[in-house]
Amino acid sequence: MTGPLLLGVRHHGPGSARAVRAALEQYTPAAVLIEGPPEADELVPLAAREEMRPPVALLAHAQDDPGRAAFWPLAEFSPEWVAMRWALEHGVPVRFIDLPAAHSLAMGEDGEQPEGQTSDGEEPGGERPDGVLSGGEEPAREQSVGEASGGDGPEGEQGPQADVRVDPIRVLAEAAGYDDPERWWEDVVEHRGGGGTSRRSGAESGGGPDADAAAPFAALAEAMGALRGAYGDGGHDRDPVREAQMRLRLRAARKEFGNHIAVVCGAWHVPALAQRTTMAADRQLLKGLPKVKATVTWVPWTHRRLSRHSGYGAGIASPGWYGHLFSAPDRPVERWLTKAAGLLREEDYAVSSAHVIEAVRLAEGLATVRGRPLAGLTELDDAIRAVMGDGSDAPSSLIHDRLVVGEVLGEVPEDAPAVPLQRDLARTRRTLRLTPEALERELELDLRKETDAARSRLLHRLRLLGIPWGEPAHSRSSTGTFRETWRLRWEPELSVRVAEAGIWGTTVLSAATAKAIAEASEASGAATLAGVTALAERCLLAGLPDALPVVMQALSDRAALDADVGHLAQALPALVRSVRYGDVRGTESAALREVAMGLAERVFVGLPPACAGLDAEGAAAMRGHLDATHQAVGLLGRPKPGERPAPNSLRARWAAVLHTVSERDAVPGLIRGRAVRLLLDDGELGEEGAERLMGLALSPGTPPVDAAGWVEGFVGGGDGGMLLVHDERLLALVDGWLTGVPDAAFTDVLPLLRRTFAAYEAGVRRTLGELIRRGPTVTPRRPPGDAPDPAAPGFGPGLDRDRAAAVLPTLRLLLGIEQQGFASEPSGPSEPAGPAEPIGPTEPTAPTDAPRDRHRPTTRPHNDQPADPSRPLNEQQAAPSRPPNEPPAHPTRPADDLMGART
Repeated sequence: MTGPLLLGVRHHGPGSARAVRAALEQYTPAAVLIEGPPEADELVPLAAREEMRPPVALLAHAQDDPGRAAFWPLAEFSPEWVAMRWALEHGVPVRFIDLPAAHSLAMGEDGEQPEGQTSDGEEPGGERPDGVLSGGEEPAREQSVGEASGGDGPEGEQGPQADVRVDPIRVLAEAAGYDDPERWWEDVVEHRGGGGTSRRSGAESGGGPDADAAAPFAALAEAMGALRGAYGDGGHDRDPVREAQMRLRLRAARKEFGNHIAVVCGAWHVPALAQRTTMAADRQLLKGLPKVKATVTWVPWTHRRLSRHSGYGAGIASPGWYGHLFSAPDRPVERWLTKAAGLLREEDYAVSSAHVIEAVRLAEGLATVRGRPLAGLTELDDAIRAVMGDGSDAPSSLIHDRLVVGEVLGEVPEDAPAVPLQRDLARTRRTLRLTPEALERELELDLRKETDAARSRLLHRLRLLGIPWGEPAHSRSSTGTFRETWRLRWEPELSVRVAEAGIWGTTVLSAATAKAIAEASEASGAATLAGVTALAERCLLAGLPDALPVVMQALSDRAALDADVGHLAQALPALVRSVRYGDVRGTESAALREVAMGLAERVFVGLPPACAGLDAEGAAAMRGHLDATHQAVGLLGRPKPGERPAPNSLRARWAAVLHTVSERDAVPGLIRGRAVRLLLDDGELGEEGAERLMGLALSPGTPPVDAAGWVEGFVGGGDGGMLLVHDERLLALVDGWLTGVPDAAFTDVLPLLRRTFAAYEAGVRRTLGELIRRGPTVTPRRPPGDAPDPAAPGFGPGLDRDRAAAVLPTLRLLLGIEQQGFASEPSGPSEPAGPAEPIGPTEPTAPTDAPRDRHRPTTRPHNDQPADPSRPLNEQQAAPSRPPNEPPAHPTRPADDLMGART
C-alpha cells in the first residue's frame, strides 16, 4: 500500500461494514481515520467497554445553548463502528477527521442547518449520514439526477443547479437497469459475500480467501469519481468545506503515522480526498468559519430513529433486517423466518415449523425467479403473507414494526460525560427501578404506595422541565384518584432535553422548582388565569413545596385582576383537581381550596349576566364552561362521609344559579336547556319541573331555532337519548313540538336536530323510532287500591308490576327458590308472620327402603301430568299442586315476591 487506504462506505450498511472489517484485517493499518467530529477523539475508548451497546450516537451541543445540538448515530452494522471497534481491539489509534462540531453548530446559527441535521457527509445513496437536529426538523428532500435536471446535461458542464441534490445510488441503479435503488444496492453489496449471506459461493461473489479486500472500494471510488466529475458537489454546498478539513486532518495523520493508514468515510467524499490540493487552498476554505463552544458525549439511540421514516437524513428502511444480515453467521433467510415465527407464536398466531420450512422454500424460489442472489425483504414478506398469514397483512405489519425496524435501545457507560442533571436522573430512576425502553409500555401507579408516588412525582417533574419521558394515559382498570397510568418511551432526543434543562439546576427537584418559580414570576403579565392554574396543578402533582407558595401568590394576583367569567370557569376545574390530588397525595391544599372557593363564588355571581345575548359560537363555548363548573362544584362541594349537606352549601348556591339561568329568556336556548338538564340530573327539579320548563321552551311562541337549541342542550350528548327513552312524557313534548315546526323554519332547525340525535348510539335511535311509531302508551290496569309506585325525578311512572312479574320465574331459577317467596316471608300484607304452610296436599313419601329412581321427582304436578323433560327440574318441583282455577290461600303480589327474592 503506497498511500492511504480510502474505504468509501455507505453509512449503516452491513455489506460495507463487513468489507471494512475484511480490509482492515488484510491491510492492518497503523491508524484509522473516521468521518466524524474531532471533539469525539477522547470518547473513543468508551466504545470498547462492555456497557457500551449499540445503537448509540455521538451528541454534540453548544455549551451556552444545549438546544442547538446534533447527533452522529452508529449501529452495530455501521462501518464506522466496526472500524472503531477493530482499532480498539488491535491497539490502533483512532482519529475523527470531519468538520469540528464547534463550527458545524455555529454555522447553523447563520441560517444553515447544523451539521448533524443534514449530515456531515454524503453516502452513496445521497443520504446525509450524521444525524438529525433535536428539534425534529426534517432535512431537505433529496432528488435523483433525473428528477433534478430533467435529463442529462450538456457535456463539460457541472451538472444540475447548486440547489439540486444528487442521489448517487439512484444514478448507478438506473444505469444498471434497476428502478429501485435500494434493491440494486442490496443485490450488489448487502446480499453478496461475507458471512455466508449469499446463496452463491465465495468465488462467485468475490469473497474468496485470496481476493483483494480493497477491490470493492476501488470500484466504488471509480463510480463516485465519474459522478463527481459530472455533477460536482451534487448540490451539497458545505461539502467543499468539510472535504478541505478532511484533507488537512489526513495530511496531519500521514505526518504522524506515515502512509500506512486507513480512512473510513462516505464514498461520495473519496474522490475529493484523493484529489491533490495545496494546504493553503484548504486553509483558505476554512478561514473565517463561525465557532461556538461545544460539548460531545455518547447517548443511547434506537433502531426506530435509524429509520428514514423518522426524518433522519441517512436513515435506512430496515435497520432490524440490516442488523440481522450483519450478525447472522449463516443461513440468514432461515434464521429470519424462524425469528418471525417465534414472534407470531408469542402473539398467538398458529405457526409451526412446517410453516417456516414452506416459507423458506417460497422465499428462495421467488428470489431465483426474480434473479436475486439472496431472498430480500420483498420475498420474505411475500412468503410470510402467503404461508404464515393466510393472505392477511396483519402478521406482516407486526413483523415490520417489531423485526424489520425493531425497537432496540442502546446503552452507554454510566461514567460517560454528562451534565449533572443527567447523572441525578440516572441515579433517581435506578432507585425507583424505572428502565428506559424504546418500546412504548404502560405503567400503572398506585399513589398509596411510596415507590409509585415517587415515580409519579419524577415523571411530573420531568414533564414540567420539558422532558416527556412519560405521558399520562387513561386508566382502564380504575378511575380512582389514587391511581395513575403512564405511557413510557425513551427517545434519543430526550438526552438533548435533559442537557437543555440543566440550566435550571443540578438535580431534578431543584431544576423543576426553579423553572416553576420562573414561570410563576413571568405569569403576572401575559399568562392567562387557566395557564397559572395549570402551573399550580403541575407543581402539586410534581411535589414542589418550595415553588407552590410563589405559584399560589401569582394565581391569587391573576384571579383578582381577571373579570372574564369564561377564564374563571376554565381555571376552576384544574384548581379543584389540585385540591383532590392534595387529599390523595397527602400534601397541604388548604390554600388551593380557599382560592377555589373564591373562584367559584365569582363564577356564581358573573355567570347569569355573562350568558345573556350570546351568539351561537359564544353559547357553545359557554355551555362547555357550564359543564366544567358543574363538575368542579360537584367535587368541591361534596360533603364528607356522615355529614348532611347544609341548606346554604356550595351545591345549593350553584343550583340557584342554574335555576336563574334556566328561566331567563335572554339566555340562548342551548344554555337554558343544559341548565335544566344539570338540575334534573342532580334531582333539583320536582316531578313536573322538567316537563314544565320543556313545555315553555317548546311553546309555539318560541322561535324554532331557539327551541332546537334548547333541545340540544337538554338531551344532547351520548346520554341524552336514554332520558327520552325512559321518560315518554318528555319524548311526547319533543315529538309534538317537532311536528308543529313550520315548513319554512324546518330547514333551519334540521342541522341542530341532526347534530343532537347523531350523538346517540344506534340502539338508542332505533328505540326512539319504535316509541314514536307506537305512539302514546296506555296505562296498564291495576288492582283496586293498588296505587302506582312513586316515580324518580324526571322519569315516568314507577315500577311496572306486570313487567317485573315476567322475570320472576327466571329469577327464582337463578336463586334456587323452589316456591313462590320464602318460608320466612309474611303470608300476606295484613297477617302476622308465621311458619309457612303447605300450599296444597302432596303425595306420600315413599319408604326409605324402597327403590327409587334418583332422576324422578318425589312430587308430581297436579292432575298427575307427566313431567315435561323440556322444563328444568326445579321448575317441575316448584309447580303448584292446587287446582288450576283456585286462588292461593295467601296471595302474594309479584312485587312482594320480587322484594323477597332480593333479600
